[in-house]
Amino acid sequence: MTSIRSAQKLTAERARQHLATMDAAPGGGVFDNVIDALGNTPLVRLNAVARGIRTPVYAKLEMLNPGGSVKDRIGIRMVEEAEERGWLNPGGTIVEPTSGNTGVGLAMAAAVRGYRCIFVMPDKVSSEKVALLRAYGAEVVTTPTSVERDDPKSYYSVADRLTREIPNSFSPNQYFNQMNPQAHEDATGPEIWNQTEGRITHLVAGVGTGGTITGIGRYLKQQNAAVEVVGADPEGSIYTTDRIHQYLVEGVGEDFWPGTFDREIVDAWVQVTDMEAFAMARRVTREEGILIGGSGGMAVHAAIETARRVDDPEAMVVVILPDSGRGYLSKLYNDDWMRENGFLARFHGPSDVGHLIDERREQMPDVVAVSCDQTVAQAIELLGEYGLSQLPVVRGAGAPDDEDCTGPKPGEEIDVHSIIGSLQERTLLDEIFRDPGVLNQPVREIMGPPFQLVDAGEEIERVIPMLAEKSPAVLVQRHGKLVGIVTRADILNHVTLHR
Repeated sequence: MTSIRSAQKLTAERARQHLATMDAAPGGGVFDNVIDALGNTPLVRLNAVARGIRTPVYAKLEMLNPGGSVKDRIGIRMVEEAEERGWLNPGGTIVEPTSGNTGVGLAMAAAVRGYRCIFVMPDKVSSEKVALLRAYGAEVVTTPTSVERDDPKSYYSVADRLTREIPNSFSPNQYFNQMNPQAHEDATGPEIWNQTEGRITHLVAGVGTGGTITGIGRYLKQQNAAVEVVGADPEGSIYTTDRIHQYLVEGVGEDFWPGTFDREIVDAWVQVTDMEAFAMARRVTREEGILIGGSGGMAVHAAIETARRVDDPEAMVVVILPDSGRGYLSKLYNDDWMRENGFLARFHGPSDVGHLIDERREQMPDVVAVSCDQTVAQAIELLGEYGLSQLPVVRGAGAPDDEDCTGPKPGEEIDVHSIIGSLQERTLLDEIFRDPGVLNQPVREIMGPPFQLVDAGEEIERVIPMLAEKSPAVLVQRHGKLVGIVTRADILNHVTLHR
């Protein structure tokens, strides 16, 4: 039973030998086992998502490691050190809290070395990641995401408990194990420096345990102190905010400061929302042909912002893409999941009601309203003339509530504060059926309450429930002025047009 919480040093000779083997191996390399095939992943320029930006952006494709992620690199290094120090013995059990990728790296090493594995994961992790670890023969325990780190049910606490209770067990503890950053300082950093022929000026990477950005950043700064290291961080993570909260991007950000992260290495931060991360991941996949996960989307978003800020064709931004999107097919590449979490519009075409109104401007009359002192007969004439089924009712400009008012002309600008009621065909018909004399009465006598008011930037999907449950129409305002009315029929026509 062992848990690493202090820095340990392992010689980098094995990593240097591995790099030399990769460089010398014919035909891409022939190796004794899968562990020896780690590293030397390609660097690929991003073109479509960086169009119009003068600074070139290159992506390090870490998903092309044998286990599918950058974490493959640290799994074997942590196991080798534990073996050399006697912390991990034949027949032993590896216990680790992980969001998935480190587990795969450890599971690969365990498969080659013959160890049992137990991985503890937060329940926000995709089902594909759980299935993947089980495919390697590992046991998986899931725990609640929405608990504090010190809570007995957190995945950190559960992993610690299992390490204490299971005989001959060992926790690599990637959050404090110095083999985490050391693996990148010894191998990933030199790879990038050699691949770019020393021309790299900016490194961008997501920060989870901090091992990747710390190790690569250290090596690059040793070669050229002017290299700028940029950390990409999800909104809600401790690295860029005091207001820590949950986020859906997996494998990055933290709610505590890991011992494997050197804060001094990072020169600048870019905070990225879930929406921005997932949107960019889908763009990279569809426009660059590189299937990446949400943390990769987060890193690319930060890299594009960095390249735009630098604005120098002689500079070179390198971004680390930590894993493949295959582990997220049920989440960010699942349209239903994206819609349920508010990241994707349910329908094609314009996503907000303001664009819907602008789109149909030529087919629709200007905003038409009726004043509260006009007769019901006059209101019916307006409905017929413009082919409408409802009208907002307004006061006259500047008229007190208790005085008569004149109605606006069609197309005349209407202040939303002047709207005091509504008329609908259905209620008009009911009133006339009961008393035909109502035709000569002022509209104020029979008008209903005003329709619900929404901003032009409101998402169409959020308006649909309002129309389905409360009202046949909503009023749309922009900067305090009424710009249109959206009805159930308008939504139906929109969905049909953009199906």
